Amino acid sequence: MEQQEGGKSFGQLVDALVFALKYPKSKQIIFRRTFADLEKSLIRVSQEFYPKEVATYNSSKHMWRFKNGSIIDFGYIDKESDVYQYQSAEYDIIRFDELTHFTEYMYVYMISRCRGANPYPKGIKSSTNPGGVGHSWVKARFIDIGEPNVVHEVTLETGEKTTIIFIPSLVQDNIFLLQNDPDYVKRLDALPEKERKALKYGDWDIFDGQFFTEFDRSIHVCTPFAIPKDWRIYRARDYGLDMCAVIWIAMDYRMNIYIYKELYESNLIVSEAGRKINEMTNEKISIDYAPPDLWNRNKDTGKSTADIFAESGQYLTKADNNRVTGWLAVHEWLKIIEDEQGQRTSRLHIFSNCVNLIRTLPALQFDEKNPNDVANEPHELTHIPDALRYFCTMYQAPMVISKTLPKGTYTPTELEDLGYRDTQTPIKVNVTKSVMKRRR
Repeated sequence: MEQQEGGKSFGQLVDALVFALKYPKSKQIIFRRTFADLEKSLIRVSQEFYPKEVATYNSSKHMWRFKNGSIIDFGYIDKESDVYQYQSAEYDIIRFDELTHFTEYMYVYMISRCRGANPYPKGIKSSTNPGGVGHSWVKARFIDIGEPNVVHEVTLETGEKTTIIFIPSLVQDNIFLLQNDPDYVKRLDALPEKERKALKYGDWDIFDGQFFTEFDRSIHVCTPFAIPKDWRIYRARDYGLDMCAVIWIAMDYRMNIYIYKELYESNLIVSEAGRKINEMTNEKISIDYAPPDLWNRNKDTGKSTADIFAESGQYLTKADNNRVTGWLAVHEWLKIIEDEQGQRTSRLHIFSNCVNLIRTLPALQFDEKNPNDVANEPHELTHIPDALRYFCTMYQAPMVISKTLPKGTYTPTELEDLGYRDTQTPIKVNVTKSVMKRRR
């Protein structure tokens, strides 16, 4: 897989041409998310430089046919169901342009179409920029596996062994672009910082369309530690048969929260989900938040999902399900602030063992129709952030109020009476303190 910005879309076409000429009667296909995207880019460019002496383009079939019998198809996969139009196809090379525009299911399904009885090499070659609906899975599959420019052996979903290589390509590598458009780099430099880092430097931790741009792994993710027994514990969940996502949240006396445990498992009926949650819980839960739809009653049994959880001893509190308000609350908790020593920190921290929340939260994107909401696709990314949203909606982030305290020594009770909550015993105050109060 190659990272695009160094002219890799053009490189895909050149590589496909060379393969078609080298291997007679070979079959290749190049994908974009929509056919309109293909026509505006790859098809138009291929018609400009593919030599007519060796191949002809059939506009009705969207296919190049070479005199040696090789073909290059152009295809699209807009919806996940579109993959089934290729269920009987066989290709030696499958190419995805702008891979992050596709879901993982689309990509994995097409792996099975990379086959054939001929002795030609088989492979899937992709090019992309950071960002898009598939950013998270592409990053996990190609970027996070190890060093770039190194061949890594991996096991596919089918159990087969294969090799993967990620080849970074920056704008400076595209000599044709720089020669023909020398001001392009200046235009990249004029972009906002996050977009510039993604497009100019290929930063995969930042991408266009990211919803929680304030998320910073170095600030929000922490090493697990033993939760003090006197901290208040909350639990929040998002439940469906497709995914049971539960988080355990500890709040310290400064009203910082720590998401320290998660359950993330699909195909659990309600009673089984209740059993697993109980197995993972040995703490006293102060409040257990859940979405309102869990109170919808089954017309056959008369019971709701919340009723069945109650039979497991889990008495749920109905959370506000206003999405826009909820995501704003999550933004508030994630906000980067300065502590009393001037260090950058946040009031929300996630234990490093909560891998699914860490993976999905920064991968969420804006909804194209409502920039104040999160996109529902891919839906797999939304489950555990929804659980966090229910907590954040119901328990708003604390508001920092600057308050000058007289010099002296204060007991925890005295500080709490003044609106300052701390776990330490007597504190000597010599400077102005930032005092926290809960936003009502």
